[in-house]
Amino acid sequence: MRKALRWLLALTVLIGTMSTAGAATAAQPEATGTTGTTGTTGTTDEDILDRLLAIPGMSLIQEKPYTGYRFFVLNYTQPIDHRHPSKGTFQQRITVLHKDTARPTVFYTGGYNVSTTPSRREPTQIVDGNQVSMEYRFFTPSRPDPADWSKLDIWQAASDQHRIFRALKPVYGKKWISTGGSKGGMTATYYERFYPRDMDGVVAYVAPNDVVNDEDSAYDRFFAGVGTKECRDKLNAVQREALVRREPLERRYAAYAADNGYTFTTVGSLDKAYEAVVLDYVWGFWQYSLLADCDTIPANAKSATDDAIWNSVDSISGFSFYTDQGLEPYTPYYYQAGTQLGAPTIHFPHIEKRYLRYGYQPPRNFVPRSVPMKFRPSAMRDVDGWVRHHAHHMLFVYGQNDPWGAERFRLGSGARDAYVFTAPGLNHGANVAGLVADQKALATARILAWAGVASATVQANPSAARPLAAFDAKLDRRDVERDMTLRP
Repeated sequence: MRKALRWLLALTVLIGTMSTAGAATAAQPEATGTTGTTGTTGTTDEDILDRLLAIPGMSLIQEKPYTGYRFFVLNYTQPIDHRHPSKGTFQQRITVLHKDTARPTVFYTGGYNVSTTPSRREPTQIVDGNQVSMEYRFFTPSRPDPADWSKLDIWQAASDQHRIFRALKPVYGKKWISTGGSKGGMTATYYERFYPRDMDGVVAYVAPNDVVNDEDSAYDRFFAGVGTKECRDKLNAVQREALVRREPLERRYAAYAADNGYTFTTVGSLDKAYEAVVLDYVWGFWQYSLLADCDTIPANAKSATDDAIWNSVDSISGFSFYTDQGLEPYTPYYYQAGTQLGAPTIHFPHIEKRYLRYGYQPPRNFVPRSVPMKFRPSAMRDVDGWVRHHAHHMLFVYGQNDPWGAERFRLGSGARDAYVFTAPGLNHGANVAGLVADQKALATARILAWAGVASATVQANPSAARPLAAFDAKLDRRDVERDMTLRP
């Protein structure tokens, strides 16, 4: 499960970080502009960068070529505290995939680091538009120095998006759609809750919604029925066997850590890290794998070799994750999980109590003790109530076999032109393309309409809706959202 974060870290290392967070300075005035269509047509390939860099606080890190687009990696000066903008700033990294100012714009965030490799999210392909992507505050290099962790909350992050939108709207004056997957889907939802007049539509993929942090029975019900009994039994047996063989496998873990220079100060001990990895195993399988992948799981855990048990757990959960080195890049996530987002707690009826020493550990265990944390239960209740009663032009997409969908956003009587759809058989990578035919067509038609690019034919007959841009194998690579740990 937290293997997701390890893979995201590997991607971040691969693509590189082009800048470092700036030291706190006096805040610059907020970029302003109307929400009209100033300069929305005729922007040439030569002057778009000039227009972006004319925005106060915007600076260029790098431009990368991609056929049919211009792709910019930028820094934007943000207040550390949007309530008190005079108290310092930091540099927030964003990217712009520019197609044409006459096209709509998709505002994407994954809720973690931003990729500096050109890519196009599904709504961007559907509307054939521009894409602005934001790195979430406090993920390096977009971290204030020094870091005041009390300024990492969902309202501050939504305000980051609001300022970026206000700065870019005079350049990209057509309609805007916000989107994100997993924690990014949560982020898009929170942004809509706090700034409902900014976006023309929201597409939130596989977004968890942990309204009551201490009530997580929905997850236990999910694991009791997901997939087939045969597959569940195989996974449960391997997970249990990894704890039965704790002593020899922990010796292997210690050697693995020593060989790689891994330490365990944050989580507390190798023993606690080992159990955390093992308890992620079943969840991690369903989050990232399909039912057909059960064929890769050892068929008889009791007779499997230690190598087979180790390799199966490592391939899904990742033994490097609960090391200090694996956890450090994701301190901002665990801080948010332990202060506002909440985190699931599940039970393991197939494992005898004598094999469980710690159970599911809370986010507090994965954040250095030097960082203070206090949980605020009102945050998610507020967002949930707002979505139920005020959702407008919002689409939520979930995967049938994704554990995160066990606690999801739901719509109430006050919702208008809003939808919750589930892709059959899919995992944490569920998307519009994976929906059943009538829902896929409706979702595509509504996204086109919200973006202002639905043809008369599609408006009259949603079943005719198709993405406006052709699929690009590099630009539109549809990876499973690998940016969530076992607890969002």
